[in-house]
Amino acid sequence: MRSRIKTAVNRAKYAAIGAAIGAAVGGLVSRNAASTGGAVGGLAGATIGETRTSAESTYTELRETLQSEVPADD
Repeated sequence: MRSRIKTAVNRAKYAAIGAAIGAAVGGLVSRNAASTGGAVGGLAGATIGETRTSAESTYTELRETLQSEVPADD
């Protein structure tokens, strides 16, 4: 449950950042471009947030597996 919440929060955070950047860039062109830029930026940000979270969890699992397989020095 905790990982699902973390994924949702990361996706929302990156979506908001992407929407803000897209709207700012689009706003330099016109009002309609600002709206479109915000939508496209939000979609891109959500995709990045989800991909980044899954990559972090995969890295953490791999690191834990490798640490458990390495024998301790005595």
